[in-house]
Amino acid sequence: MTQPATLQTPVFRTATGRVYNFSAGPAVLPESVLLEVKEELPMYRQLGTSILEISHRSPEYTAIAESAKSLLRKLLGLDETWHVLFLQGGASLQFYQVPLNFLPPGGSADYLITGHWAKRAFQDAQLVGRVRVAASSEDRQFCAIPDPSSWDLDPQAAYLHFTSNNTIYGTQFPSEPEVSVPLVCDASSDFLSRRIDPRRYGLIYAGAQKNVGPAGVTLVLVREDFLQRRNQPLPPMLDYGVHAAKLFNTPPVFAVYIVEKVLRWLEGLGGLPAIEAINNRKAELLYRRIDQSDFYRGTAEPASRSKMNVTFRLPSETLEKQFIEEAQQAGLIGLKGHRLVGGLRASIYNACPIEAVEALISFMDYFEQRYG
Repeated sequence: MTQPATLQTPVFRTATGRVYNFSAGPAVLPESVLLEVKEELPMYRQLGTSILEISHRSPEYTAIAESAKSLLRKLLGLDETWHVLFLQGGASLQFYQVPLNFLPPGGSADYLITGHWAKRAFQDAQLVGRVRVAASSEDRQFCAIPDPSSWDLDPQAAYLHFTSNNTIYGTQFPSEPEVSVPLVCDASSDFLSRRIDPRRYGLIYAGAQKNVGPAGVTLVLVREDFLQRRNQPLPPMLDYGVHAAKLFNTPPVFAVYIVEKVLRWLEGLGGLPAIEAINNRKAELLYRRIDQSDFYRGTAEPASRSKMNVTFRLPSETLEKQFIEEAQQAGLIGLKGHRLVGGLRASIYNACPIEAVEALISFMDYFEQRYG
């Protein structure tokens, strides 16, 4: 990593010449996985053809999918009562599919509204039936996770839905909500970034494009006893039970193929305990730099800060625009905040190396020295 001289524009690159990518999604993938895909792409093993060109019912793809499922179970500590599904439509389709399956006629479900996507999930659920806002931080511009003591929970709710990490606003639940009903979690932006307690969940879903693979596949984990509660009849394509029972339609073969490689990469690091320690360290370094002076200002309350999406502001929007432009020239891309809130956002997902965070901190030092 090249270190900047005083007031000279720094330049940062990986050993192979790649820039450091802080995009919120689709996001950075492990470089070793990309190189492996590059090597295999023209001809997968001894097939004489590409993985892009084989049947989704071939023994080769079946082996890839089963390996990915096995790795997920191992990483998360799931037993065989859990179904692992590779679906399409992104997390956004799950906003509707979850209540369609699990919001019973005459019943209700609770929702924790902690950001834009959590609100979207709630709005889509309203199209199906009765849902309640158990807590919301919208009145505080979603800068924090509501204190559990303020939640209005229904002990008879079919489930409690929450979004574990809020990509836009840079907040994150420190741990699973402690409630008596099954948890349904949109884990799109912190999936496999830390250890969880699977016993508390009925269903977990995550778009892969932030932390697990490329865009195009959505991972859904559903526990068998929770699955059996689903409504009937349902359109087959939107029935989790149909997908749990068989390969119903053509899956996103190439995306699943890359997910399997990312899972093997994660296992090779030491699994969730190892990546959790790495993610904690990256977040600690970056937040410490933000808090070092008044030039940078974090937007999330400290107790609710995300370890995946670090959001911050500069003294003016003009400086923020300058920061983004100069950072890109220096080899640091994807730092523009979401259009709903502006500012800056560094997404430091699993595949973002600690060297990227160190490079960003060096650039922040340079930029403050020049413009502060």
